[in-house]
Amino acid sequence: MHRIEFFRYSPADYWGVRVDGTDLRLTVADATRSLREREADAMAAEPGGRMTAQERTDFLARRHGGMRQEDLGAPAAYFLGEHEPAFRCGTEDGTPVLGCSCGVWECGPLLARITVTADTVIWSRFRDPYRPAWGELPIGPYVFPRAAYETALAHPFRLAHDPLPA
Repeated sequence: MHRIEFFRYSPADYWGVRVDGTDLRLTVADATRSLREREADAMAAEPGGRMTAQERTDFLARRHGGMRQEDLGAPAAYFLGEHEPAFRCGTEDGTPVLGCSCGVWECGPLLARITVTADTVIWSRFRDPYRPAWGELPIGPYVFPRAAYETALAHPFRLAHDPLPA
């Protein structure tokens, strides 16, 4: 089984996630790097589409941010897959577990199917709803012991700022 940690950070009270000690945003960046490199190359080939080295690095690695507290409502219910229909991305089945790095979750969410049983919480079928050609991303599935999951959710640790370097 896997281990999950929830954390909150400023400036806008975001909720972040670590799985087995690794920030989920880093896992996603690794899993989508080759896909994003193709996008970056295509953008650079367009007129006026040049990127600085820093812009390219940000494009490849900093595509997602945490979910804002004000968007989540009740995090305990939300991260158990009980979210409002407003969190649907078209017809996509899934819960946004990461938002866009700009702070607006709808811009570029990472969706996951959250399945809850009596003993486990499973995150699976990770995907980007705005890139259907990518299909299901090579992330997970993650199976968490439900009791430990709910404890982590009830007691997120607080950080003064985003733990990933800017």
